[in-house]
Amino acid sequence: MVAIQRPRLSPARMRAADVMRVGAVGLRTRPLRAFLSALGIAIGIAAMVGVVGLSSSSGAELDRQLSALGTNLLTLSAGSTITGEAAQLPKDAEAMIERIGPVQAVSSIGKAADAKVYRSEQIPEAQTGGISTYAARLDLPATVGATLRSGTWLNAATERYPAAVIGSLTAQRLGIGAAGPDTQIIVGGIRFTVVGVLEPVALATELDSGVLVGWPVAESRLGFDGHPTTLYTRSEEAKLESVRQVLAGTANPEAPNEVDISRPSDALAAKQATSQAFANLLLGVGAVALLVGGVGVANTMVISVLERRAEIGLRRSLGATRGQIRTQFLAESLLLSALGGTGGVLLGTGVTMGYALYSGWPSVVPAWATAGGLAATLLIGAIAGLYPAIRASRLSPTEALSTP
Repeated sequence: MVAIQRPRLSPARMRAADVMRVGAVGLRTRPLRAFLSALGIAIGIAAMVGVVGLSSSSGAELDRQLSALGTNLLTLSAGSTITGEAAQLPKDAEAMIERIGPVQAVSSIGKAADAKVYRSEQIPEAQTGGISTYAARLDLPATVGATLRSGTWLNAATERYPAAVIGSLTAQRLGIGAAGPDTQIIVGGIRFTVVGVLEPVALATELDSGVLVGWPVAESRLGFDGHPTTLYTRSEEAKLESVRQVLAGTANPEAPNEVDISRPSDALAAKQATSQAFANLLLGVGAVALLVGGVGVANTMVISVLERRAEIGLRRSLGATRGQIRTQFLAESLLLSALGGTGGVLLGTGVTMGYALYSGWPSVVPAWATAGGLAATLLIGAIAGLYPAIRASRLSPTEALSTP
């Protein structure tokens, strides 16, 4: 008698579509729990994408500003003497700097220290509002990149009469919305007509809280001594450092050590670096939120395994292998994390675009931030679902089906 051997049946392989469909069963049957777990992931990813996006948008705005204003501006100001007293720049410092070959433009302001500014004669003398009065050259706006919000700049006629252009902060402190023939302020006890209001000047912030008057009227009526206190120079970009080395000695040959030289664009870059450090802190907070979201996914998957022991036992009895059970729950964890990650990327991108639009910045969300966010969610999902998936695959059919 010949024994007939029956062929051993191998378990059917699960295609990718089958894995996705089986992995989505738990999400469809428990939508609220899935939503809350995915929300934790979404918050973490949204925070990370938003921080990176806002930091990149801020950097793009800085680059745009520097491209428009230029990085070739150097500022000279009177420093201190050896004895600690306030130094003074020579009256002909501006003319001497103009002789430097690579220098393209020079302008200056001079502080009229005794000319206090008030909105009207009824304001107490002590309430100056921190506003300074400066004598200004006519080419100042072109040199520092200043623009007018309202009115006009000083000209050859108005610089000799009581006419003033005020900075953006000065306008705010004095309650002036726009320039006009009826808008007047008190400067050094004299009524000046406000002929212009400046926009904020990024590379010369001292002008924002100042009142700018013509050089001749400042000397004749405000007690200005004619010595410049700050000079602004534009030079060829390639020779900027060479110009910087000779500026102090050219402006004040007798005491070059009493001249302070700065590059305003460096201050903007330092400000951006500070913002970047704060952004890194927020990025760490987003990472913590993402980790908390991953713990939530792990908790959801562990509970899901405990609640679905009967389902696991039935599938094992029908021929499902341990590997297929493990794949099912791992796929469910990855799907849950992917949903949260996608929602977080969309939320973070939306927040970045909205804030950038509100602030007038270019909207920049680096591709690596979105790709990295999605990759992070998949990694979190794999780690969070690995233990529950292994635990589910180790359940024997009899043990699972006997569980009440």
